[in-house]
Amino acid sequence: MNRSKIVLCILIFHSKNSFRGQMVSESQDIEQSEDQPALETIVSLAKRRGFVYPSAEIYGGFAASYDYGPLGVEIKRQIRDLWWQSMVREREDIVGIEAAIITNPRVWEASGHLDVFSDPLIDCLKCNARIRADHLEDNQCPECGAEDQFTEAREFNLMLSTQVGPVEDDSATAYLRPETAQGMFINFENVQTTTRKRLPFGIAQIGKSFRNEITTKQFIFRTREFEQMEMEFFCRPEESLEWHAYWKKERLRWYYRLGIRSENLRMRDHDAEELSHYSSGTSDIEVRYRWGWGELEGIAHRGDYDLSQHSAHSGKKLTYFDPETNEHIVPHVIEPAAGVDRILLTLLIDAYHEETTANGETRTVLKLAPEVAPAEVAILPLSRNEKLVPTAKKIHDLIRPYFRSQYDDAQSIGRRYRRQDEIGTPLAVTVDFDTLDDDAVTIRDRDTMEQIRVPVNKINESITNRLDELTPHIPEMDEINV
Repeated sequence: MNRSKIVLCILIFHSKNSFRGQMVSESQDIEQSEDQPALETIVSLAKRRGFVYPSAEIYGGFAASYDYGPLGVEIKRQIRDLWWQSMVREREDIVGIEAAIITNPRVWEASGHLDVFSDPLIDCLKCNARIRADHLEDNQCPECGAEDQFTEAREFNLMLSTQVGPVEDDSATAYLRPETAQGMFINFENVQTTTRKRLPFGIAQIGKSFRNEITTKQFIFRTREFEQMEMEFFCRPEESLEWHAYWKKERLRWYYRLGIRSENLRMRDHDAEELSHYSSGTSDIEVRYRWGWGELEGIAHRGDYDLSQHSAHSGKKLTYFDPETNEHIVPHVIEPAAGVDRILLTLLIDAYHEETTANGETRTVLKLAPEVAPAEVAILPLSRNEKLVPTAKKIHDLIRPYFRSQYDDAQSIGRRYRRQDEIGTPLAVTVDFDTLDDDAVTIRDRDTMEQIRVPVNKINESITNRLDELTPHIPEMDEINV
């Protein structure tokens, strides 16, 4: 097995101040740019506002490794919760599991990962850059531009190995899982027996996976450590094509729920030469990025490959007894698989807007859907006045049990509005000196900058109503074409 060396690199983030002086007034008369931001802009925003940090930055960083800050973990949690809600809690035919990250190495032998889970690797003879051969364009090195100066392609296994036990030899070699799927396949009988589920049914899992990628590009789009959300849907072979078509629509529908613009989404079926060793048909939900279309989620028809392989290698029959036919069958499997990190990056890019106000100022806005925004509402006292602060904190206490919220009293009110716009907070509640007299607050809308006065005793109702208005429309299944 080939192993690559992971080298240290310095990950550079360029921070920019998004505020241009103190904001004294706002206007709804804005000119909006529809172009996607440069990736460097998103990287800068991610670090500056606490979405994503370079891992081990104080030591110079570590290649393709990132830490998630206070805002990043909130969005990731929302993504996971929304996926789990739609996949498990809202359905009767899917249950969850949490399998081990390190397991018996024979699992990966049976699944085919040890033999075929690899990429073709070539080296540039001029600059020594390592490149995936199937990513080479015009036979030209992407690093130095050299043409036709490469080594012969060799297979590079993507499995990350580790040692288990006190003695470091071949018998102690184990692997960090490259996908969560196999933990669901090897537990098929356990789950079916304990839940008494009948076909069709699914097993869902969220967890970390690891791949020793040759090339890691586009920030958190492709990294060596990532978080997957996968579901294995077991069904009768004769119904598998119908279920594959169903899950293509259902999964695309879920991304509309996240608020990703429909014009930036498409479904693409794989050509035969693209298919993985286990797949008899795969369709990708792709997103339009600045650098082109990229995979957001794959919906694979895995057939009976995995259950058959594990049955053959373990000697344990992984079949389903069909009470309708009194026969044991090997179910076929449809697998929707998505990456949490990649979805987060997509949301940041798709939601990013720069607007020019009537007075010429630039306003950066993350137009995140309320369900995925790190905070739904911010509480902003007009100042840190000793009379205002206690009232503002009491109002925050009224809101906090029902909404994801932030309390922000640092800098001027204009700068705070801009800060909340930039991190995607849909609503801001301003507590001013009039609040002390009329027991009312001002609710400001992120997207329109409109402000309304609301009694404190109606604040939760008003916030709920406005968040509902901002929630994206989710089309019905028959409205979706794939």
